[in-house]
Amino acid sequence: MYAIPLGDDGARLCPLEPWQAEEFLAHIDRGREFIGQHNGLPDVVTDLESSRAFLQAYAEKTAADTGRIYGIRTDGTLVGAVIFRTMDVARGTAEAGCWLEPAAVGRGLVTRAVRVIIDWAVEERGIHRVEWWVSAGNEPSIAVARRLGMTRDGVLRESHPYRGERHDEEIWSVLAPDWRAARQAS
Repeated sequence: MYAIPLGDDGARLCPLEPWQAEEFLAHIDRGREFIGQHNGLPDVVTDLESSRAFLQAYAEKTAADTGRIYGIRTDGTLVGAVIFRTMDVARGTAEAGCWLEPAAVGRGLVTRAVRVIIDWAVEERGIHRVEWWVSAGNEPSIAVARRLGMTRDGVLRESHPYRGERHDEEIWSVLAPDWRAARQAS
């Protein structure tokens, strides 16, 4: 299996596949409460069968070129993931997302991993617009969008029902020309 280094600290980005369902479930279990603060994934991945089904859905998205999932590993342990929840190559749009378990927070792993997948989407798949949808209360995720040079497009007020409450959702994005210009400047 291939892995893309995310820096000098040994962190790596690699695909996640259905055969890794047990490891994926263990990762979700380690971070269930933390991840679930803003992300419904822990409500979806609750046992080995649902873990396998979630990864299978992304395997099918990969085969159809409509989404992707990549694991973030440190010291060989799965500690998080980045995704293209949606990807429409014909329209040139994609929506990126992420999560980490608590032990991996604060090391820049998500920012580094999302840079890799946005580079790939823009340069290899011709994606023009990458979006980042985030609960308005999820400050760490909003900080990632800022670090990535994304622009806040707007707020969908009380658009997202989650665990019995309605939440505002912010939409951030970066366009391919802006992404390329920022990458060249750095």
